[in-house]
Amino acid sequence: MELIKKIKDTETQAQQIIEKAKAEATELSEQARARRGELLERAQQHRKRAIEAAIDEARSQGQAETETLKAEAENQRQQLRAKTEPKMADAVAKVMNHLKG
Repeated sequence: MELIKKIKDTETQAQQIIEKAKAEATELSEQARARRGELLERAQQHRKRAIEAAIDEARSQGQAETETLKAEAENQRQQLRAKTEPKMADAVAKVMNHLKG
């Protein structure tokens, strides 16, 4: 009788140990899942910030390049005007002579 009681007590203890282990495993799994979620969220935020920084950098570079190109275009326009102005006066004079003549 005593042996049967000890076996039943041992079985009960074993069952409790198994249930406790299952609960701990479930808790650890949930903690790991939550941690992965947090890490994923952080990674997504980091990625978003990196993309925004890259966009801002590209925008700044684009604006700087635009300003440089505008300045170059203005310089070329002024050079072209300086080259053509003397010719323009001659051309106007020839046209006027042709019309008068």
